[in-house]
Amino acid sequence: MTNVIEKLRHYRKNHSPAMIATEVMFYVLLLLCALTVLIPSLWAVATSFKFETEVLDANVTLFPKEVTLENYISIMGNRNVPILRWFWNSFKIAVVYVVLYLAVSSLAAFAFSRLKFKGREAMFWLGMSSMMIPGVINMIPNYIIIDKLGLVDNMFSMILPGLGGVFGVFMLRQFMRGLPMAYDEAAKMDGANEFQIYFHIVLPMCAPVLVTLAIFSFQGNWNDYVWPLIVTNSAETRTLTAGLATFSGSYAHQYGKQMAGAVLSALPILIIFLLGQKYFIKGISIGGIKG
Repeated sequence: MTNVIEKLRHYRKNHSPAMIATEVMFYVLLLLCALTVLIPSLWAVATSFKFETEVLDANVTLFPKEVTLENYISIMGNRNVPILRWFWNSFKIAVVYVVLYLAVSSLAAFAFSRLKFKGREAMFWLGMSSMMIPGVINMIPNYIIIDKLGLVDNMFSMILPGLGGVFGVFMLRQFMRGLPMAYDEAAKMDGANEFQIYFHIVLPMCAPVLVTLAIFSFQGNWNDYVWPLIVTNSAETRTLTAGLATFSGSYAHQYGKQMAGAVLSALPILIIFLLGQKYFIKGISIGGIKG
């Protein structure tokens, strides 16, 4: 406590009252913005632990008067709404998607940043131009392709179309361009080929950006709603987000159970972000500088 007081005194000596007032107002504004984002999420979590009678009570309260796990027990024990199966489907599909997406994006980024070939820049920027096309336009062509391949109502129908995304290629290319080419030249002198340089030298140095991209891609695939709803026909193959559409219909006026389902769907994203937070922040900061 004494050290804190000393630091405050030192801060006041080195900053004018106007600067202190400006910083205080700035942090108050940030706090208000944070509360604006957090309160709806906090309300959803609190509602999931309330009895339905309290949820429908005219006297709205943020925190439950009596905590209950009834909503979670009810939705996880309902055979007509296999939420645990949907949860597993989403997790399995997202993990496979992330692994494949990182592999495809990193290989393409390595080629566009470290290899020299004719038309490299033209091909790269042609790929980048596809980011200007709204994803909804590609849904019909993608569905026709998936249907011709016989993958409708299959987990790969929710993996393969997303592998063509170029955001990961752009992000990794910008980072790889900032790595000195001396590493590649030294490895070639030792007899390494291009794939060995990619796998043993470049890829390990891209770890922070790869973790950041993994979090982005996992979140995007996990939260995808429209596409899984289009390409799945049975409850057994649905993901959690697509299944929640059916779930909401089953519990149309049971808001506590709906909030419990929403909390369960958001939990993996929160856990993954907390586990990879250090690499995520580092990847964002470095990724914004490199290139």
